[in-house]
Parts: sequence; structure tokens; C-alpha cells
Amino acid sequence: MQAAIYGLSGERLTDEERGFFRDCDPAGYILFRRNVADRAQLRALTDDLRALHGRDDLPILIDQEGGRVARMRPPEWPALPPGQVFADLYAKAPMTAIEAARANAQAIAAMLREVGINVDALPLLDVRREGAHDIIGDRALGAEPMQVAALGRAVIDGLRAGGVVGIVKHMPGHGRSMSDSHVELPVVDASEEELETDIAPFRTLAGAPMGMTAHVVYTAWDKERPGSLSPVVICEVIRQRIGFDGLLMSDDLGMHALSGDFGARAAGALAAGCDLALHCSGDMTEMQAIAGAIGDMSDPARQRLDRAMATIADYTGGEDYAALAAKRDSLLAHA
Repeated sequence: MQAAIYGLSGERLTDEERGFFRDCDPAGYILFRRNVADRAQLRALTDDLRALHGRDDLPILIDQEGGRVARMRPPEWPALPPGQVFADLYAKAPMTAIEAARANAQAIAAMLREVGINVDALPLLDVRREGAHDIIGDRALGAEPMQVAALGRAVIDGLRAGGVVGIVKHMPGHGRSMSDSHVELPVVDASEEELETDIAPFRTLAGAPMGMTAHVVYTAWDKERPGSLSPVVICEVIRQRIGFDGLLMSDDLGMHALSGDFGARAAGALAAGCDLALHCSGDMTEMQAIAGAIGDMSDPARQRLDRAMATIADYTGGEDYAALAAKRDSLLAHA
């Protein structure tokens, strides 16, 4: 099984994609708005991917956060609130906010499981910073580490209750960034002492099943390389200081924070300590370059993947979306 997660070009597999994916057997896939039309189409696509590999537990990912980051959108699917809504409620009624975040996450899981998606790139554990770039902004669960961790745990628990694996992101923290890593490489000059605040929620939730790195340079740890490509950040900070032993994937290798050819980007992320290289665009030339530069998952990485997917192996069904959304909305009415 190749140490990569790939995107797709459209709403159904092309013949070229089918042959490529069959040959390289990636660890999983990630879907975007270009891959999503309606329930029937999306379910057919995820069924096709699983049939291609014969793996019922094949990870199929999506970014379904709520607010401005949602790949499944109205009118086919309901709109979802951003993280800031739960952060605002937490300031008034912490336990109510936690229950609302859990219900919302379980509602998202119901939405995803209906169409065969079993991994959501949520929750963000980035601690929001006043004056930072709004790439995180209202996606964050707050500006205080304990609050972020409490709401983040509720999100992970809600997703799991609905049969979906959560991914904590963006390790070891994107909240201080003054630029958007989709566009350019952010550099954070905070001291190690200051960065303790950023890593605190990730340390609290170090037992999360999956995590995603940040394409950010943290000069206190590594002046030359972004976190996704830094053995210091991944091995010493994420694995040791934070204590995270879940499946670790890079953020999207297609983001403009990174430079160089795609094979080198993927190989660099894996060499630095990522378990999986994430590539989202569905561009065949870029995927072929990655496939030619990397090998299969390591044994420890495969064990982490199996362990993560096992957290939802016993899921047999739960409450429907409407009931969970109604519970969430009733709790949010206290805001």
C-alpha cells in the first residue's frame, strides 16, 4: 500500500485514474467540491473506490468543517456552523458548547457516512491569535488552549460516535501564521516558550487517531524547513514533545507554501517522519511524479492506519442527521 492519499479529477473515476490507482494502491483518497454533485453520485464514487481496492475500511477523506470550509454544500446538503459559533457559546456556557460541538460533529458524521465517507479533516486545534492571518480565523475553536482542547475532544468523540475518524490539524499549530500557506510559506518567529501555548491542545489530545501537519516554518525549532518537511518538528515536537502516536499525514503537497517538484515534496515529507503524503489536486502528472518517488507505507505507519480505522470498525448506525442537527440548534440557541 503506497504511502499516499490522492485526490480525484472529477465526479467519477476516469479510465486513466482507475488504472493508476489500481497499480499504486494508495492508502486512501480525499474528495473536494469538484468530486461532489449529489448523494447518489457521491455514494457511487465511494463504492467504486472501495471496489477498486477490495478494502471496506479504505479511508476516504473530506474537509467538511462547516462555515467557509465545506465541500458538501447547499442545496444538496445543509449548511454547517463554523468553529467560532461553538467558541462564542463556550464563553457563556462551556458544557453547553461542548455538547453542541459533539452533536454537530455527530451530525456531520451522519451526513458523511450516508455517502460512504469515513474520515473528516476536523477538528482544528489551532489556537486563534489576534492580528494573525484569517486563514484560520473563524474556523478556530477559540483563543485559549484548554477551551480548544475541550471542544476539539467533543468533535472527535462526536465524529467517532457517527462512524467517522477525525483528523487533528494543523500540527503543531497554524494559529500564529501571518500568511496563508495555500499561497506562500508562513514563517513564525515565536519563541519555544510562546509556542507551548500552540502545542498545548495537541498535547491534550495526543491520543487522536489521525493528525495533519502544517506547512509553516517555526524558527525556534527549524529555521530552514516547514513543519511538514522538518524531522525536528515531526520527530522532536509532534512525536516526542506533544506525544502524538496516531497516523500523521502532511498537509496538501500542492499548496504554494512548498516548492520543488512533487516527487521531492512527497519524499521529503515521508523522510521527515510523516506516515502519508497528501496530494489533493487530482492532477495525474503530479500524482505520477509522487508515485515514482515514494514507496509503500512503513510497518509502523500501517499499524497506525489500522489502529485509526479500527476506532470505527464496530459502527453499525446511529441517529439521523435531522435529530442531531435539531439537538445542536437547540443548544446553540443559548448563545
